[in-house]
Amino acid sequence: MKKSILILVVIMGVFIHFSYSQCGVETIKKQLPTSIGIVIYSNDYETLFNAMRFANFSKSEGDTVSIFLLGKGVELDNIVKENKDIKEQVDSFLDNKGSILGCGTCLQSRKNSEPQVCKFSSMADLYEIVRKNKIVLTF
Repeated sequence: MKKSILILVVIMGVFIHFSYSQCGVETIKKQLPTSIGIVIYSNDYETLFNAMRFANFSKSEGDTVSIFLLGKGVELDNIVKENKDIKEQVDSFLDNKGSILGCGTCLQSRKNSEPQVCKFSSMADLYEIVRKNKIVLTF
C-alpha cells in the first residue's frame, strides 16, 4: 500500500512539474511579425480613427500593414483636413513608411483627382492585398 501511494505521489509530482514548466517565462516566445491588410470602407470618424490606431499599433509590433480605401473610405483624404486626431494617426502611419491605396473609381466619383493621403489604385491592387496578407480586416 505504501509503495503504491509513493508511486502515485511521484507521478503526480512529475506531472505537476511538467505542467508548470510549460507555463514558464522562458518558454513564452514572441510571435513572429505577420502581414496585415486593412480595407477601410467607412467615413465614420471613430471607425477611421480606430482603424488607423490599429494600423499604427500593428506596425509598432513589427508587422507589415497595407491599407486600401474603398467606397466611403476614400473620404479619409478630406477628413484628415477636418479632424486633427485622425490626421495625426494618418501622418504617423505614413511617416513610418506606411502606404495607403485608394480605389480610383471611388475617388473619381467623389471628384477627388489629387488625393493627399492615398494613391490612386484599382481592384487589382485590392486583390493583391487580399492575396498576399495573412490577415485581412475590414473597417
